[in-house]
Amino acid sequence: MSSNPVAETVASLMPRAREELTELVAFRSVADFDQFPRSESEGAARWVADALAAEGFEDVALLDTPDGTQSVYGYLPGPAGAKTVLLYAHYDVQPPLDEAAWTTPPFELTERDGRWYGRGAADCKGGLIMHLLALRALKANGGVPVGVKVIAEGSEEMGTGGLERYAEEHPELLEADTIVIGDAGNFRVGLPTVTATLRGMTLVRLRVDTLAGNLHSGQFGGAAPDALAALIRVLDSLRAEDGSTTVEGLSDGTAWEGLQYEEEQFRQDAKVLDGVELIGSGSVADRIWARPAVTVIGIDCPPVVGATPSVQASARALISLRVPPGADAGAATKLLQAHLEAHTPWGARVSTEQVGQGQPFRADTTSPAYQAMAAAMAVAYPGQEMQYAGQGGSIPLCNTLAALYPRAEILLIGLSEPEAQIHAVNESVSPEELERLSVAEALFLRNYAAS
Repeated sequence: MSSNPVAETVASLMPRAREELTELVAFRSVADFDQFPRSESEGAARWVADALAAEGFEDVALLDTPDGTQSVYGYLPGPAGAKTVLLYAHYDVQPPLDEAAWTTPPFELTERDGRWYGRGAADCKGGLIMHLLALRALKANGGVPVGVKVIAEGSEEMGTGGLERYAEEHPELLEADTIVIGDAGNFRVGLPTVTATLRGMTLVRLRVDTLAGNLHSGQFGGAAPDALAALIRVLDSLRAEDGSTTVEGLSDGTAWEGLQYEEEQFRQDAKVLDGVELIGSGSVADRIWARPAVTVIGIDCPPVVGATPSVQASARALISLRVPPGADAGAATKLLQAHLEAHTPWGARVSTEQVGQGQPFRADTTSPAYQAMAAAMAVAYPGQEMQYAGQGGSIPLCNTLAALYPRAEILLIGLSEPEAQIHAVNESVSPEELERLSVAEALFLRNYAAS
């Protein structure tokens, strides 16, 4: 890689990249303003805006999105008649969880064992630095051959949809020939990967009521219908014996055709305890990228400490359903709600409420942009061929952009490979991945301009 002038420039810029990522990680930019000061997110947004302005971007703006957060926009004009590429990342981060569980403080970028640790280092503040590195490398080697729009979202992790709604209200703003979403990751360190599909998701809140109030479990237990027991029955109905998701009427999904995920590697990445079986059937890639998956992500019931011997009058759960490409998230929501109502036992009163939704996504991998990226990654990762992977998670903005700009090509790359442990304690980024992906993005922009 070092014989390439673009790669040499990126390598020389890495110390600056580390300094900038240190500054950006220091902002506690969690877009939950009940827990974290709004000023931290605003400070991070200003940092991004200043960085774009310093690179010669025009029309740099802090966009007030309908969810009360800010996204940062800028436009770097290209040569006359050049294509336009939109580069996306987000500066907001997940909460650090238990700060005491971090080996080093979550909002201080710290080098350890060749990786840089800090909340957002990979997801997705590192993605912003990747975009800056790629553009600087091109400017130092003949110029940026395309028009570039950058959008840095301020509430992606909250899923509150501010940028999606803003884009729908201002459809000309983010229009581009190709969109690079810098919020995915390589299948593993050193294996260049584009994410070709995303599962969609729906969130449903379920409530079960059986009694006017809690009762003494000795005096009434055995005949009085227990809402918590009813809830457990309903939730258990969402899975087959092997743990597969079983929502009546919902398709089982398809077989995954691309890169395969070896079971042993998955067990290691997921930190599955020895002797505990994986759930579901088919290949691991089928299960996590091409099939539906239900998860009970929260239950309201008495905690063990302080519990009284009572029959529970009501109980609630929050259920997440990941929806594979080819299915419609709205239709899946209706099937999930119908299933929950049909499987509530003993005539218990049941209510369901949808609290969030995002559609699945599938890219056209035969397009010129994918060919340009494959050639770029082959240079940035010598001896490796670009792989196509899925992602089990959801990026609702992808679908908004795909609907707004049906002719635009959308590619997903990024720094969130398995070792990055995004959303967990001790999140980190591989500086080698940051360097190589920045080279790949720069070469992609050059290849795409020429295509």
